[in-house]
Amino acid sequence: MATKKMNVLVYSGNGSTTESVRHCLYTLRRLLSPTYAVIPVTGEIIIKEPWISSCALLVFPGGADLGYCRTLNGEGNRRISRYVNAGGSYVGFCAGGYYGSQKCEFEAHDPKMGVVGDRELGFFPGICRGLAFDGFVYHSEAGARAADVKIHKSAFENAKEDLADTFKSYYNGGGVFVDAKKLETRGVEVLASYTEDLHVDSGDGKAAIVYRKIGEGHAILTGPHPEFAPQNLSRKPSIPAYSSVIDAIASTDATRVTFMRLILDKLGLKVNEEEQAVPSLSRLHLSSHSAADVAQLVASWSEVITVVDGEDYIKGANDVFWVEKESSIWGVQGLKKAVNAVSSALPTVLTDATNTSPSNDDQKPKTDEDQIRDLITYTATATAPDQILDYDKLIKSIVPHTTSLPDIRQTPSFHHEAYYANLTHHHSKSQNYAPKFGRHLLYGEVVTSTNTLLEKNPSLLRHLPTGFTLTATQQIAGRGRGSNVWVAPPGALMFSTVIHHPFTLTQSAPIIFIQYIAALAIVRGIHSYAPGYESLPVKLKWPNDIYAQLPGSPSNPLVKIGGILVNSSYSGAEYNIVCGIGLNLNNPLPTTSLNSLIPSLTSFPPNDNEATTTTTTLKPLTHEKLLASILAAFESLYADFCRLGWSRHMEEEYYAHWLHAGQVVELETEEASGVRARIKGITRDWGLLLAEELGWEDRATGKMIALQSDSNSFDFFRGLVRRKV
Repeated sequence: MATKKMNVLVYSGNGSTTESVRHCLYTLRRLLSPTYAVIPVTGEIIIKEPWISSCALLVFPGGADLGYCRTLNGEGNRRISRYVNAGGSYVGFCAGGYYGSQKCEFEAHDPKMGVVGDRELGFFPGICRGLAFDGFVYHSEAGARAADVKIHKSAFENAKEDLADTFKSYYNGGGVFVDAKKLETRGVEVLASYTEDLHVDSGDGKAAIVYRKIGEGHAILTGPHPEFAPQNLSRKPSIPAYSSVIDAIASTDATRVTFMRLILDKLGLKVNEEEQAVPSLSRLHLSSHSAADVAQLVASWSEVITVVDGEDYIKGANDVFWVEKESSIWGVQGLKKAVNAVSSALPTVLTDATNTSPSNDDQKPKTDEDQIRDLITYTATATAPDQILDYDKLIKSIVPHTTSLPDIRQTPSFHHEAYYANLTHHHSKSQNYAPKFGRHLLYGEVVTSTNTLLEKNPSLLRHLPTGFTLTATQQIAGRGRGSNVWVAPPGALMFSTVIHHPFTLTQSAPIIFIQYIAALAIVRGIHSYAPGYESLPVKLKWPNDIYAQLPGSPSNPLVKIGGILVNSSYSGAEYNIVCGIGLNLNNPLPTTSLNSLIPSLTSFPPNDNEATTTTTTLKPLTHEKLLASILAAFESLYADFCRLGWSRHMEEEYYAHWLHAGQVVELETEEASGVRARIKGITRDWGLLLAEELGWEDRATGKMIALQSDSNSFDFFRGLVRRKV
């Protein structure tokens, strides 16, 4: 069974512009989340990683298409073409429209700006010619305009009669699809046309946006930027006319959004009826079963604290944290007070449109205090609900609870008392004496990424004890293995746990096994949740994915329900490890979650000592109890691992839930490309995947091949092990 296609991939590699990528991510996430994960990807991922099986839509944003060609000509474009012909969908905005056409003609008669040449994809079987409108200037809004675009309603099955005929779209350098009307016999459909006079010859019609069926898939190419939302366009004092452009686009914004829905629907995607706003980051609540432990932990941060105007901040490599007093009120008003308090110390902020050169003082390296003040200002002013935000620049607020646990009014989606009660129970059940895992908990309703907040801020990480855990209800910038982004849909259990692994254990307990121990902890935690839950069909895929077998089918199909991400760094005499875990716990359809499997389980007697046929229905797993159960299992396994290494007992337990016993695969690696092999297991010394080469009629040759988990990926459903980027 193939995995569900839930990823929308936005190219962010060579040739793309940061702003175009951000506009794509913003609009597509509002229209497609949480059904789809909208993810930026690099050219290396497109060329080398197995993205095709899970990709619902591939998007190429604005930029310069020569950069796309330099990166993807050859293998990259072959993979894109194969993906689309096999049923995939492609959208190219502006530069992505030039790139997806058979030929690009950009300012053909200009010796400085001219770009002319054939393109490999050829989704539009003709010429994309620009400039459609004169005046384009690289890296500037000087040539931007509000292009009047006419919608061809007959091209859309779901277009309503009251939909306006035209709308204003942001335009800056895009093309027109020449003679698109004459190419209808080759499957081309015009979705929208320019209504104004053009700078170049467009042939028959003024096609601004086109569609074409390609094999089993689809492609939509545009000249203008219907994905650009006016609320994310910044007025430029140095370009007075640009303000009128923004106003014109805003005047027809509802039609623009409807048109975006129509083109995504035409590609077969499930589109939100209402735009989904990206939630704001929440406070991070620091707690412990013993309030004294919280005060002691905060006191240990003294050497990484920077005091700015009487407030405590921790400046990490990626994020800045404000360590609040418990009486503080976090919010816009509190931030405005902070800005007022530091305003006299802030340098003058220059916008992109300002012609004034920075002063010599601005050229000087900024102190930590100055950088924190800049972020205070950014956070205080980043209040518009429709604004594209740089989440790394937003100050994250930590609230230490030094007198009592957070109450339900502060954390309505997470019950701290239930969590700590269950943690005590499961640690006792696992015979963990003086337990550490989960003892300190940092919880946020909405965070960027539990892994990023810990692993990317080593100054804070080094001052967190082993077992410290950060969990969240929702992640808006989650991380996956390699360059992937793991976007958590609502209902997922997400957490990251800190481990300081002594360097002295490198030989007897290599850190490569931490991911396998975490996988075992997930299985143990689910099965020991309570009596009856041991029947949940949880499986392990090498090296770091969690799968489940779906009930009710003779073929026992498998779906991914979670993943593990382990990052490590070396400092002093230990490895600082952050183990991130994400599980689909209570996610709505079409995502498969653990709780969706519970109704299919065989119910169990309420008391094993009673000879009775009475059964009890299993209750859904809760975030608090499952987190506690997994952490207790994790600590028990890690303690044994430190004493015994990867023992025979652990190995047997791991293989009992493994998907790969005896599986025949094809290798696409540096070690052995195109070779068929049979999976034998994991080496007990360094945790490598061990496979035996197969020869004629799949007979074993006796040659063994060992593969590293951080260098290779496993496409389970295709039986393919390939080299990672």
